Amino acid sequence: MKICCIGAGYVGGPTMAMIALKCPDITVTVVDMNAARIAAWNSGQLPIYEPGLDDVVKQARGKNLFFSTDVAGEIKQADIIFVAVNTPTKTYGVGKGRAADLTFIESVARTIAEHAESDKIIVEKSTIPVKTADTIKTILASNTKGLKFSVLSNPEFLAEGTAVRDLLNPDRVLIGGERTPEGDQAVATLAGVYARWVPRANIITTNLWSSELSKLVANAFLAQRISSINSISALCEATGADVDEVAHAIGKDSRIGPKFLKSSVGFGGSCFQKDILNLAYLCESFGLPEVAAYWTSVVSINDWQKHRFVAHIGRELFNTVADKKIAVLGFAFKKDTNDTRESAAINVCRDLLAERALVSVYDPKVPAEEIRRDVLGTGSTGSPQGAADNPRLTVAKDAYEACAGAHAIAIVTEWDEFKTLDYAKIFAGMPKPACLFDGRNIVDLAALRKIGFKASGIGKPNAHRREGDTA
Repeated sequence: MKICCIGAGYVGGPTMAMIALKCPDITVTVVDMNAARIAAWNSGQLPIYEPGLDDVVKQARGKNLFFSTDVAGEIKQADIIFVAVNTPTKTYGVGKGRAADLTFIESVARTIAEHAESDKIIVEKSTIPVKTADTIKTILASNTKGLKFSVLSNPEFLAEGTAVRDLLNPDRVLIGGERTPEGDQAVATLAGVYARWVPRANIITTNLWSSELSKLVANAFLAQRISSINSISALCEATGADVDEVAHAIGKDSRIGPKFLKSSVGFGGSCFQKDILNLAYLCESFGLPEVAAYWTSVVSINDWQKHRFVAHIGRELFNTVADKKIAVLGFAFKKDTNDTRESAAINVCRDLLAERALVSVYDPKVPAEEIRRDVLGTGSTGSPQGAADNPRLTVAKDAYEACAGAHAIAIVTEWDEFKTLDYAKIFAGMPKPACLFDGRNIVDLAALRKIGFKASGIGKPNAHRREGDTA
């Protein structure tokens, strides 16, 4: 059997590497038109950072795992073709800002139709709206070669930072197909690949539409929990309650459970906001405006939380951050990944710059030019990489450089190294009063206050409030 995956990104690369590792008799090739990205997958410096991924790739690469730009050639040879291309939110026209842009999906379907020379199983791995399989099937059926294509939905449920672990021991593998003999056979074929290492009980099969919708709904429910606890964090700060204590108490209820109840400056990543807005747009398209409004509110709370965090910084710094240095620790949307898509740090930095702060950013895995590009966009300022420029934004080589001379520190990503910094040393080099704002609730606020910091966290009681005080 030969598998081809079109798209060498966060989904395609790790997923195919795991399949190759667990199925040594299957040849797996990841293809992409981006030659630089393919070159990185073939190098010692992979294009994405994910704990454990280097080892998986090195064990299979060159044996039965390959990375190539020969899209047409690999389509011809493959028995199963995974489609793992980007489906960003539309930035134009009908559905702008909410609907999924399916340009790449359509392009891939047309490419497969053009180059396929035998029957294929096509697997949707990208996150897509319900009924996208109809689009793919229609395009494939338009070819005049008399070939048969079975289209399956096999959404990914990876969490960045734990992708390798998630692939090794998935909660479930979801495969949706048509309820026809050909569809059932295609589902069985794909299920047989995963069954090499995933228990059959964890492989769920549904119809196409249930599978496509399940991905959007899963991300919407997870994001909803984060926005819910973040909304309560504001109430905790107002009343003197501790959001972590509240989350622990309600999480002990077996009907609720403890996961995704960690309050923070806001969720990010490539999926949550995009999928919720896509879900809301679908609801409107099917005449369900009330349902659309409900899910849109999840994103609204998340945006509000980011702005609320920056507003709190401003209040504590005597209602102005103009010309004050603010150290932003962390830029990736969460620890153990270099992914910055929809990261809360982008909004935090932009809001601070809008108030004329001097922003110094440090992240252990995100390149400096990517930080500048994400915050400032692109411009014609002469930067060789095309990023715009703003002298108020600097990128530090380490946390100590970022914090040197800063009026305040804002922890925005929960990297473990931020828990063990020498905060006494950092405090000594800051103007007083020195402030620290923990947007992830990872540091010991009491210990920092003993050092001398004015330290606060998300949903945490104010330092001056004692147990028993009234709001």
